[in-house]
Amino acid sequence: NDEQYWLYAAVDPETNRILHSRLFPTYTIPIAREFLTELAEKHDVEDALFLVDDADDLIGGLRRENYSYRVEQHGFRNSVERVFREVERRTSSFSNCFSHVDPPTAETWLQAHAVWWNHA
Repeated sequence: NDEQYWLYAAVDPETNRILHSRLFPTYTIPIAREFLTELAEKHDVEDALFLVDDADDLIGGLRRENYSYRVEQHGFRNSVERVFREVERRTSSFSNCFSHVDPPTAETWLQAHAVWWNHA
């Protein structure tokens, strides 16, 4: 259908493990804060340094939640980009399937992919 969703995901740059992922119907600072709250419930991120691109919603969410972050377009963040490229490649392969499913179904697939990725 015509709906678009945005993938929020946190990846440990040292291990490339996907720590948390969610689909949201939009990208805003409140959505970023919701994602960060969920991430903090699962993992100890109090002292983490978040490496982000220049996405205003993420930066705003990190600021409001008082997390440390560094805007990084290249370098160490590139290892994390490999994880996102793989997720994008796999979802593109199944785009016909995903274009006709409810968002919870696509999100379940992404979470299953994260489990597979973390154990591969």
